[in-house]
Amino acid sequence: MPFIELESIRVDFPVFTSRSRGLVNTLFMYTKQEQRRVERAGMFGYTVHALRDINLHLRPGERIGLVGRNGAGKTTLLRVMSGVYEPGSGRVRIEGRISSLTDIMLGMDSDANGYENIVLRGIVLGLTRKEATALIPEVAAFSELGQYLDLPVGTYSSGMMLRLAFAVSTAVVPDILLMDEMIGAGDAHFVEKAQSRINNMIERVSILVIASHNEEIIKRFCTKAILLDEGKIRHMGGVDECLAMHREERQVP
Repeated sequence: MPFIELESIRVDFPVFTSRSRGLVNTLFMYTKQEQRRVERAGMFGYTVHALRDINLHLRPGERIGLVGRNGAGKTTLLRVMSGVYEPGSGRVRIEGRISSLTDIMLGMDSDANGYENIVLRGIVLGLTRKEATALIPEVAAFSELGQYLDLPVGTYSSGMMLRLAFAVSTAVVPDILLMDEMIGAGDAHFVEKAQSRINNMIERVSILVIASHNEEIIKRFCTKAILLDEGKIRHMGGVDECLAMHREERQVP
């Protein structure tokens, strides 16, 4: 049975600099509120507390929307769930196949061709080489890249890279789907195909976690929401309730 369990999760990012703290804050465009998450760590470095004391237990049927200001920790939380980030402390327990649309180009090699990258990306998603290789015909058809698949992906435009990565990342319906905003990939025709494919995945997955600033997306796909603030879960509850709290939060300077 698919599930996600996060217990007392903490994620810190070290930032090393020989300059002043003021320059670090300027570089990262921190607000005064966000600067409270920056801590001096030795003579030449600082630590950014990205997530603190995260406790979360998700079961089959959960449809969770992550909301919060920029820098609240939404993407970091998704990356912990997907395994991209290992927490500095706490425990992560996840059961079920995960598909993460937060870092869809993770594992791709610019020197390898399109076909090879289908296999590489598939393996990163947890497939065996045989399973990943079996995706090639379907991914080739959906991406509509044709003979470009014979070329190194380093020669692709950013739109072509995104189409290939998206096609691989959505080729298999997972147990758990993690998303950071909705993806627009390519021209209007392909965007329509991509949207239809995502909608189909969302309907079929066991657990959905999506971060978005678009209230309509959260209302459409989610049954609960989590409001993140300064790397902590400020509130978890109904979608309308969390969105109302988020709107109030945005009005505070």
